[in-house]
Amino acid sequence: MQATLNGHVIADSGDIVETGGYAYFPASATRLDWLQKTEKTESDLACPHGVQFYDVVLDGQRYARAAWSYERPQPKMEAVGGRFGFWKDVTVA
Repeated sequence: MQATLNGHVIADSGDIVETGGYAYFPASATRLDWLQKTEKTESDLACPHGVQFYDVVLDGQRYARAAWSYERPQPKMEAVGGRFGFWKDVTVA
């Protein structure tokens, strides 16, 4: 499975965890150099799993909050700990 944006492969792995309608990629299969942490909003801070959103930055263009990971996943989400999910402009297929 791949996460792509404008022809760039951000993540590529056969080791995918799917939950809540999203596919989560291992950090080792993700182009972390293209991700920049965003400031946490009140909603982010209220998340029991410690969500951290990232902007995807490609070719000088920033795609706001297009990726996320959980820093402190609760037991029901622990399978996605250390993994990245994508949405908005990112295609996952």
